[in-house]
Amino acid sequence: MSGRFVTVDGGEGAGKTTQMGFMREYLERRGCRVVVTREPGGTSLGEEIRGLLLGHRDGGMTLAAETLLMFSARAEHLERVIRPALAAGCWVLCDRFTDATYAYQGGGRGLPLERIAVLEEWVQGTLRPDLTLLLDLPVATGLARAGRRSMADRFEREDVDFFERVRAMYLKRAAHEPDRYRVVDASQSIKAVRAEVETVLAEWLESG
Repeated sequence: MSGRFVTVDGGEGAGKTTQMGFMREYLERRGCRVVVTREPGGTSLGEEIRGLLLGHRDGGMTLAAETLLMFSARAEHLERVIRPALAAGCWVLCDRFTDATYAYQGGGRGLPLERIAVLEEWVQGTLRPDLTLLLDLPVATGLARAGRRSMADRFEREDVDFFERVRAMYLKRAAHEPDRYRVVDASQSIKAVRAEVETVLAEWLESG
């Protein structure tokens, strides 16, 4: 079976990490070799950039610097991890990818989407995810979950309106690319979300 690039995205508290663990188990039971990774991060340099992006020590980072750091980490991630894994026939499960940049820097912060598209083309070329699972839930629910999980990072400290714009952008992109996106109701229990995710994967595998 050839490699596939599957991304899992969504707002705060959506349960991406938990569901990706289930997805890995599901795919490995079907004989797939799976590489699990995340953005920002995924490489030594990427994790250092992640620390800069999420850290508390500089709340005044400019939008240009933030966006360019995201794509710097992504360029390294693609070169060191994602492209080699796909070339080797592995499935890559990635916690967030460029859709998050459109949602957070574009929708949330108001960066013109055309600027993101230019960077996307430069860094990725023609590479796009084969499948994106959007774990969607109301903002208030997600923030409450995230608040119980850990201390808020630099993004999680934004106001509710910011996250409403992020969610709206995710849903807009999903509506515009129905062949790639599958929207999952992440407000359900972990067990119910897992069942829905596995149904999506089964249907997608059969159709492919």
